[in-house]
Amino acid sequence: MLNASMTAASLERVIQQAGRVILGKERQIRLAMACILARGHLLIEDLPGVGKTTLAHVLARSLGLNFNRIQFTSDMLPADIIGVSVYERDSASFKFHPGPIFAQLILADEVNRATPKTQSALLEAMEEHQVTAEGETRRLPEPFFVIATQNPSNQVGTFPLPESQLDRFLMRIDLGYPDHAAERALLMGADRRDMIATMNACLNPGQLIELQASVRDVHAAPALLDYVQALVEYSRRSPDYASGLSPRAALSLLHASRAWALLEGRDKVIPEDIQAVLPGIAGHRLRPIHEGVRHTSVDTARGLINAVAIP
Repeated sequence: MLNASMTAASLERVIQQAGRVILGKERQIRLAMACILARGHLLIEDLPGVGKTTLAHVLARSLGLNFNRIQFTSDMLPADIIGVSVYERDSASFKFHPGPIFAQLILADEVNRATPKTQSALLEAMEEHQVTAEGETRRLPEPFFVIATQNPSNQVGTFPLPESQLDRFLMRIDLGYPDHAAERALLMGADRRDMIATMNACLNPGQLIELQASVRDVHAAPALLDYVQALVEYSRRSPDYASGLSPRAALSLLHASRAWALLEGRDKVIPEDIQAVLPGIAGHRLRPIHEGVRHTSVDTARGLINAVAIP
């Protein structure tokens, strides 16, 4: 395993650089980094204009990743994402032209403005890190990571993501409005696009892959696994939710907790790591049984944490 303190220092440089552009949102940046380290995909749900797209740009630049942005619209087709074969007269054959999905970091911008058919084009890529087009399977580059943004479902022109697709996102976060001091600094500071253009990579893709591999070596004691299982089992028994957390969610909680511990410079997981990432893991997976009851991800996590004792 990589030296924990050296790993934390290199990751801290990424977080600090991102924090100079995305002001006042260190926790959300750390959650996004934990998601990447855990080899998951990130969903950011919030109002337009709060920095969702900027965060994706900053992370791609800081991590030295090949980056493509896909702007989802209601008339987009799956081939617009995956690619298409075009007949070339010179060679008298079809040649596959890769779509924008063939990059290391994909920004699926306003993903819920596309139809369910087009949204489903992301499923194989997110789960298998490959796409199948016209009967042939093609591997995607490594590392591969999707940041999807979506507007609140009550806005005009949105198609809600189905539960099967929501569950493929390891985390969902929101950025929210900046506080007064952060917004004043934003108003007085340089243009965010100019700042991103001058950024240097703090890591390279090879180093990131090595860090992702080291997450699996972060120790989780049997008592910590008991805590994860207790949280998941409570969500399944609770009368407050339509359905509980899936086995995939339990794995996501464990992987994200290990990644959070690595960010904190530790080589073992403690209960506070689980509690730190729980809102991002559970918030989009647990649906209140009573219609009209709206819980934030923090409310959902707090309910689980208060209900389940640490072993």
